[in-house]
Amino acid sequence: MRNRGPDSEREERGNVGGLRRILPYVAPYKWIVVSAGLALVISAGSVLAIGQAIRRVIDNGFGGEQVLVDEYFLALLGIVCVLAAATYARYYLVTWLGERIIADVRAAVYNHVISLSPAFFETMRTGEVLSRLTADTTLIQTVIGSTASVALRNVLMFLGGSALLIISSAKLTGLVFSLLPVVILPILIFGRKVRRLSRDSQDRIADISSYAEESLGAIQVVQAFCHEAIDRLRFSKVTDDAFAVAIRRTRARAWLTALVMLLIFGAVDAVVWIGAKDVIAGDMSGGELAAFVFYAILVAGALGALAEVYGELQRAAGAAERLMDLLLVEPGITVAARPTPLPESGSCAISFRDVTFQYPSRPDLPALKNFSLDVAPGETVALVGPSGAGKTTVFQLLLRFYDPQRGAVTLDGVDLRDADPSKARSRIALVPQDPVIFSANARDNILYGRPDASDGQLRAAADAANVTEFIEELPDKFESFLGQRGVRLSGGQRQRLSIARAILANPSVLLLDEATSSLDAESERAVQNALEGLMTDRTTIIIAHRLATVLKADRIVVMEKGTVVEMGRHDELIKRGGLYARFAALQFNTN
Repeated sequence: MRNRGPDSEREERGNVGGLRRILPYVAPYKWIVVSAGLALVISAGSVLAIGQAIRRVIDNGFGGEQVLVDEYFLALLGIVCVLAAATYARYYLVTWLGERIIADVRAAVYNHVISLSPAFFETMRTGEVLSRLTADTTLIQTVIGSTASVALRNVLMFLGGSALLIISSAKLTGLVFSLLPVVILPILIFGRKVRRLSRDSQDRIADISSYAEESLGAIQVVQAFCHEAIDRLRFSKVTDDAFAVAIRRTRARAWLTALVMLLIFGAVDAVVWIGAKDVIAGDMSGGELAAFVFYAILVAGALGALAEVYGELQRAAGAAERLMDLLLVEPGITVAARPTPLPESGSCAISFRDVTFQYPSRPDLPALKNFSLDVAPGETVALVGPSGAGKTTVFQLLLRFYDPQRGAVTLDGVDLRDADPSKARSRIALVPQDPVIFSANARDNILYGRPDASDGQLRAAADAANVTEFIEELPDKFESFLGQRGVRLSGGQRQRLSIARAILANPSVLLLDEATSSLDAESERAVQNALEGLMTDRTTIIIAHRLATVLKADRIVVMEKGTVVEMGRHDELIKRGGLYARFAALQFNTN
């Protein structure tokens, strides 16, 4: 299945049958389903038995002996007690089932989505995924834990009540069922409209989640540019759009329910009027008419409830399809059936062989074109070039977030497409220019790449990255919560924490995206010394924006438009007077 953007998702889907896609998650709990079904049958049977008890009380109890009246009412009380017990069991079991299945579905969707390559997120908004994991799963939970049970209960009521209606009076039952087409027609007409509006409503809810997630995630930028008023207006428009669709859906469902109720109970009124005449004529007893009215109300109520439930089932069917669509997305990066093991070594050799690559969202614009580069074990190579030259793409391919359309990327002679991605990535540590700090404490952030590290190893990495001093000043030291995306830290502190994470991972390959760009001069010197120690005997590739940071690199590779245009050491490239020399002249004020 191809990746699809949010706009292409806004289309009318199938019907209630889409809920069948949830059945594989129900199968492991079949005995819970059986038990809930048994409780459901008992509760429905108890309600139907009440009608027969009413008939006997009216026909035999009134005007009879006191003992008979007592027995009939005691029997009725017993039926009510059975009904209460069965209702408790049904409610508990189906609610447990709904919560358990939705927990499984959420885990399955999250586990799948987190394994998808970054290419998926080029066309799918994170807010859309979050909406499916929250709002859509809540809808399905409601169906499994409540609506489905109500629907089945009313189906049993309809079938059982219909059978007992026939037993009570075949003539009156024929009149009731002759009016059924009049009831079913509006269900079909309004049901389609409700399904379409339900799908639109869920998409609008996804818009709300996506917009809020994006704006709140960049709250400092929003406030720095005094953009709050504009964001309030835009968010209000998004919520108003969602409200408008929800109201249209609610209006359609309300018309559906009201019309069905009017038709059903209008038909019951007409039929009971005819039945009353039969009682006066002596063609049926008062108890039989009372039982008939009881069952007619049950059948009418069951149909009305099913009409209302149908809308809920359609909403849940759309939600199930949206969730299952995520599970059907094929990972862009696949693991070979028999992965080629990587050689055991202290550092790794890297090779790009005639690589051409285009991002999925930009298929006509090559990010790398016939790109070739060999990096020897333990060598430090710096990538230099203007924005859009392809430097970051080199990192993306090396981490195998993408596969090239042509050529090969190898690690110690093994094509990354033949290796296990997790094994290859475990040998690489990335220090991005924009460090990622998770909503956790300092300890967990440093341990992120090596959770089993000892406390001594943790502190050694913190010391090497020059983070121990500022962490010890926090209220709870290493246990201090750092805030959403590390908002409690300065930019330089976040960068040093990211470096500590990489130091602790003890990788064979280091990828540094201008790792010291956010540091002050004193911290940069300390961290640079730590990095130089870490880079010893390790293969290192540095993306350099400030040329002063790559003067000691073994080689400098100058890139432009996805190709290598120059290569050499700093002094050599200056003498050539090419692109690198022009960069150096701008940064060092040399001619």
